[in-house]
Amino acid sequence: MLKKLPIGEQNFEEIRKNNRVYVDKTKQILQMIEDGRYYFLSRPRRFGKSLTISTLEAMFQGKAELFNGLYAEDWVKEQAQNPNPVITLDMSCLGDYTNRKELKSALIDYLEEISRINKLSIETQKNTGRFLANIITRLYEKQGQVVVLIDEYDKPITDHIDNFKKVDEIREFLRSFYSILKTYSKYLRFVLITGISKFSKLGIFSGLNNLNDISMNEEYGDIVGYTQKELEDNFSEWLEITAQEKSMDKQKLLNKIERYYDGFSFDGITRVYNPFSVLKFFQEKYFYNYWYNSSTPSFIAKYLKKHKIKEPKEYINQKVTIDFTNASEIETASVESFLYQAGYLTIKKKRGNVIILDYPNEEVRSSMSCLFLDNFYNIKNYAVLSDDIWEALEEENISKIVDIFNQGLKPIPYDDYTNRDESWYRSLFLMVLSVTKITYFAEVHSYQGRSDVVIVFEDKIIVIEFKFAKTSKDVEVKMEEGKNQIKDRDYASPYEGKNKKMITVVFVADDEKRQILSTQPEKL
Repeated sequence: MLKKLPIGEQNFEEIRKNNRVYVDKTKQILQMIEDGRYYFLSRPRRFGKSLTISTLEAMFQGKAELFNGLYAEDWVKEQAQNPNPVITLDMSCLGDYTNRKELKSALIDYLEEISRINKLSIETQKNTGRFLANIITRLYEKQGQVVVLIDEYDKPITDHIDNFKKVDEIREFLRSFYSILKTYSKYLRFVLITGISKFSKLGIFSGLNNLNDISMNEEYGDIVGYTQKELEDNFSEWLEITAQEKSMDKQKLLNKIERYYDGFSFDGITRVYNPFSVLKFFQEKYFYNYWYNSSTPSFIAKYLKKHKIKEPKEYINQKVTIDFTNASEIETASVESFLYQAGYLTIKKKRGNVIILDYPNEEVRSSMSCLFLDNFYNIKNYAVLSDDIWEALEEENISKIVDIFNQGLKPIPYDDYTNRDESWYRSLFLMVLSVTKITYFAEVHSYQGRSDVVIVFEDKIIVIEFKFAKTSKDVEVKMEEGKNQIKDRDYASPYEGKNKKMITVVFVADDEKRQILSTQPEKL
């Protein structure tokens, strides 16, 4: 029987009871339990952190019936003889707050609810740390050592990422609250804290210095996300159905899914798929940016606007030191660190003390373009714009492409970009192409040079050379320069013998008129 997809479902018990697909991660989770007591795990949003928390909750509560057939089945059966009380704090459930006072009030309400659910007669405390301590000690007296699971620990910080003064105020409050977990360690059996960022880990948890950070640990590289084997084993029926509906060979489908949604690595060795995107793909059977379009948190754009961020292409094969995520506070964190932890960059390889970062897959590369077009270039209709360009490329209608692209240039706040050059216009064009899912390559080497853009269709290849004219009077000169460059450096040579139509064209950016123009396409 075909199991249902657990889309948007983060509750382990509900997934198991409703016979939804569950990729068994209890082996890795059990290893955590057996190897230590205090853990910290950073992963991007929608990657399975909350499901991991929920699974741990069920394991420690000894809900053995949920683990039939899973790796930890025997352990949970034994645990059921003497279950532990569990305190789960999801910091994303605190609602909206604008200052420390409102955050404190929301947290007190949350702790009151936890106390009520556990039938504890505890007087409400104004000090949140003391309130949590009382809950821990009372549960310990009733049932033994307590398990504390904290999800999205950094949500109160990232909600105000554009206001460092407020961030500092909230951070001080959270530091006091979380420090209770070390003070009362003798009452605790296990602690796991998860979040997107490590930026504030050292600052917020300065009093909790016994946390084992497994975020980049090889042993836990696949604790969330799907490996290739997990994808093929757990979704075999969905793969068969999807391949049939799309009239595709199963292996070709797997290759395409891999290109779009695989490639995340948090240890430089293990590669995993984004679970949310995979599930949505099997539901919709359409390749799309599900992860980005599932509501990209506003804090990402806020952070990037406040820091010096480069064009998307600059982060391909970006070199950083091995400790690049170790900034103690968000104010001092690098953009590369932020993009990595937010899921926009991943570890391509490790080489000594150097890490090479890159985009993990087509979906994220496209998502980065969407992020820029939407938040930095103010192009709100980029999806329609991209689709129109795709259609014009298929029709080989170059003048239409120019018209569409120039229309897209109009909303851009040019005064914000004083260093416009050929690279700036080319980068913007590539971002638009990235949204369309067109197969393209940038800066492609031939034996005599490097072409700017190569677009590949099943029946044709389009080679585009970009030139930049500071003033309108330079446009014709740049046109001729581009045409000669394509011919003299033989940019078409790598594609000879591929039985495809070859088209070459020159785009010249007229910066004075803030538009691009093109030569007539040449068909080879």
